[in-house]
Amino acid sequence: MSVKVYERILDLFEAEGINTIFGIPDPNFVHMFHLAEERGWNVVAPHHEESAGFMAEAVSRMTGKAAVCIGTLGPGVANLAGAMMCAKVENSPVIFLGGQRARITEQRVRRGRIQFVKQAALFDPSVKYNASIEYADQTDEIIREGLRKALGGTPGPVYIEYPSHVILEELDVPAALPPARYRLVDQTAGADRIAEAAELIRSAKQPILLAGHGVHTTRAGAAVRALAEAMACPVIQTSGGTSYIEGLEDRTFPYGFSPSAVEAVVQSDLCLAIGTELGEPVHYGRGRHWLANEANRKWILIEQDPGAIGVNRPIDVPLVGDLRAVVPQLVDALRDTPRTATPELAKWIENDAARLAELAETAPTGQSPVHPARLIVEATKAFPADGIMVRDGGATTIFGWTYSQAKPHDVIWNQNFGHLGTGLPYAVGASVAEGRKRPVMLVTGDSSFQFQIAELETAARLNLPLVCVVAVDYAWGLEVGVYKRTFGQGSLETGTHWSTETRFDKVAEGFGCYGEYVERDEDIAPAIKRAYASGRPGVIHVVVDPKANSEEMPSYDEFRTWYAEGTQ
Repeated sequence: MSVKVYERILDLFEAEGINTIFGIPDPNFVHMFHLAEERGWNVVAPHHEESAGFMAEAVSRMTGKAAVCIGTLGPGVANLAGAMMCAKVENSPVIFLGGQRARITEQRVRRGRIQFVKQAALFDPSVKYNASIEYADQTDEIIREGLRKALGGTPGPVYIEYPSHVILEELDVPAALPPARYRLVDQTAGADRIAEAAELIRSAKQPILLAGHGVHTTRAGAAVRALAEAMACPVIQTSGGTSYIEGLEDRTFPYGFSPSAVEAVVQSDLCLAIGTELGEPVHYGRGRHWLANEANRKWILIEQDPGAIGVNRPIDVPLVGDLRAVVPQLVDALRDTPRTATPELAKWIENDAARLAELAETAPTGQSPVHPARLIVEATKAFPADGIMVRDGGATTIFGWTYSQAKPHDVIWNQNFGHLGTGLPYAVGASVAEGRKRPVMLVTGDSSFQFQIAELETAARLNLPLVCVVAVDYAWGLEVGVYKRTFGQGSLETGTHWSTETRFDKVAEGFGCYGEYVERDEDIAPAIKRAYASGRPGVIHVVVDPKANSEEMPSYDEFRTWYAEGTQ
């Protein structure tokens, strides 16, 4: 069949199940946008290309597939850079497409050219693959190589550029191939390794399952639930793996922030790690809470990238493959010999439930401004059971780790890179990926919220069921705390405070959203419910106590151990 290059690019993406694209319309790719719209794709134009990248990243997390965004040549592509670096560190398979002027422009010896820079070389360190479609008949091989690289090994972003003279050229090509014809999919582990892992599980006295970010992004919850039930063990969440698996909510504990998690780690004689790099937030699986019983603990790691095995700690049984294929192998191997739960599991479940109830009871109440701990309690109590939770901000997220009363099945936040301002774009992207039906709650700090606040208009335009709960202390709260700890109370806190005149509820109304201003904790949940009922995206401006926000962050000592001397 005869097609244009831009048509073929869409065909190749459709073969991968991709049907969403983010970017700001530009002459370089308006043909692609127009055709994608005709084909029924989600075509979303945000207000900043960095937001487009974050939105695409959220789609990849919610679908388990690669996602696509586009930047126009020069400044548009430059704006993608932050999202590109974020996707690299967050291990997100995002395909960044960049427009460019005709290649002859690059080869001319000229000065003072408009909207032009040699782009590709700027992004080499930030992507897994960097290529340009120089000739029309390279389209298939380059797009497929990009998908191969984005989804293979440790997932991550790729950058593909097309000069303007190529995008409208004609191709005579067959139908696009399915993924299994040109890249490795559903890779399983060897039968000998599976048998070895199953024997370790059967013989363990106190096994644990350590669930990371990859469990959520591969959409493997159902299979991991079956494995956890066969192992009859607790599930310990890494800080990146904070989505709860349906059916395992009561036995899932956050590493480092739940005493039940710490006890389970200390007593464990086997750790099965899934979807995690065993990085700093879990002390590489060999420091702090892991030190006790280290000599008696065996390790099984399910990892797609063979180059990651044994890097951060020794592994007894590596299971190399796609966890979506490997976990069912383990479940089958254990089917006839399921374990029986130890008495400790029931105790840990009871203690963790009591911990959450006590936190809800003891979070300071009746204050105005609201204590940030109470904000988290009240907001998460009002979280819809079928909702998507998005987190952003420094101090706000730290309070959320400890005080959250919700156990969402989908949580999106920027754990590895720590990139502020991702929250609102993530919320938009996640909602688009889910068909704009499930309620979304963004819990964020005010400074983080302002990075991409223009995307409130995007949310309003798409009429998303999104409520943004904004903890407002009129400051960079986490940094204020740094100043106080470094220089003492009353120190000069340079650059950390801003105007108390700012009203995010009014900003929201200006963008066509619902807005409410809250100063009392008892008003938080009703405001959230009214926002959802309004049928428009909502912003709840909650004034929080700046002193508590900067000085009373819970579990902060635990958080600091991620970076403390000895973890490096």
